[in-house]
Amino acid sequence: MMLLKRLVDYGFHAPTMSFPVAGTLMIEPTESEPKPELDRFISAMLAIRAEAQKVEDGEWPRDNNPLVNAPHTANHLTSEWDHPYSREEAVFPTDAQRKSKYWPPVRRIDGAFGDRNLTCTCPPIESFAKS
Repeated sequence: MMLLKRLVDYGFHAPTMSFPVAGTLMIEPTESEPKPELDRFISAMLAIRAEAQKVEDGEWPRDNNPLVNAPHTANHLTSEWDHPYSREEAVFPTDAQRKSKYWPPVRRIDGAFGDRNLTCTCPPIESFAKS
């Protein structure tokens, strides 16, 4: 989901979520989250919604915008830039990222490829036999 990948650019790990009602998203923060962190999360969600509105309004194309290209790594930032939004919009969507930026090491992991192409790093079953 693009929203979750974009949250990484805002400095959040993808939260636990579910879709209890069609067309809705339920986020479940833990009880230990302080109010300032919840407020920061809400601000990020509102900002991401505003970005989605730019796509809906045609300001950004559906196939090349901060949501579909998220997360933005340092390598992505310093490579050739052919996006209709600025590097600054990509990696510093709010002032909070300027103070403490988390740089994701990779853009996207192909989980479906990994699921279809398993690599077992376990010892062979014979090594568990009692001698």
